[in-house]
Amino acid sequence: MRVALVLGSGGARGYAHIGAIEELHARGHEIVTIAGTSMGALIGGLEAAGKLDEFSDWASNLTQRDVLRLLDPAISLPGAIKAERVVGKVSEILGGVRIEDLPIPFTAVAADISNRREVWLQRGPVDAAIRASIAIPSIITPVMLNGRLLADGGLLNPVPVEPTTGIPSDFTLAVSLSGKSETANRAPVKETSQHAGGVDWGERFRRSAADALDGNLVRALVARFVPEADDAVPPTPATSPFEALPDDLRTADVITLSLDTMQGLIERFRLAVNPPDILVTVPSRTCSTFDFHRANSVIEVGRRLTADALDRAGY
Repeated sequence: MRVALVLGSGGARGYAHIGAIEELHARGHEIVTIAGTSMGALIGGLEAAGKLDEFSDWASNLTQRDVLRLLDPAISLPGAIKAERVVGKVSEILGGVRIEDLPIPFTAVAADISNRREVWLQRGPVDAAIRASIAIPSIITPVMLNGRLLADGGLLNPVPVEPTTGIPSDFTLAVSLSGKSETANRAPVKETSQHAGGVDWGERFRRSAADALDGNLVRALVARFVPEADDAVPPTPATSPFEALPDDLRTADVITLSLDTMQGLIERFRLAVNPPDILVTVPSRTCSTFDFHRANSVIEVGRRLTADALDRAGY
């Protein structure tokens, strides 16, 4: 069957996209169009170019030390890293191919943060489109392209179904990387601004944030390139109504939690307007945003979840 494939943003959880694609191929489905945001754009561009296997082999052998070596500091630039080493490897694999020459129609989604507009990159070098789409705010520097300041497409469209609607297909399969646990309560919480004693709030925070903060590579990244003002969290004044911040909370954690919160909300609204036929939801706890050394296990999660979703839909 002909499949329109939509690949969402979510950092290293995007390795699950590889498993999803492998499962589609194993069942004999034909991917006829691909749209991706951030890591979804990277995996989608490689698949459209027929180069995904080469990238998968390389990524599957990365260690945590290898990943740290790939990080290039962005001194005096608006971001922690430039990502030139990673994109350089992707460019080497792609070999200069252009989007308009790909055998599968492909769209990389970026965000024009100056004009607050979504940008669909559907022409030009594939590697440049990927680089524009993966610029995670505060982590990877944005890029200027044709007068537009482009950053991670997940800021505006974490799971971009819309670019695939113009290509005839039998069904649309979308892979979301921002899934929460089934018991997550998304209703507003009514709370008091008065401190309630007798509860270990730090431990409660760590449990609630565990899905997003289960790896330490993001902390290593920020510790390396974004110095903290002080390693010790300052004590909370006795007259303050607030508890002390968790002593293990770092800038990287705040960035990760903030982006996941924002993108999860945007994604729910956008998918409500343009729902795919099949939605594969990869739990946040699968790995943290920057656990790029865990390709093998995350690929297997993507394959298993996609197989389950296709079975339920009868495909």
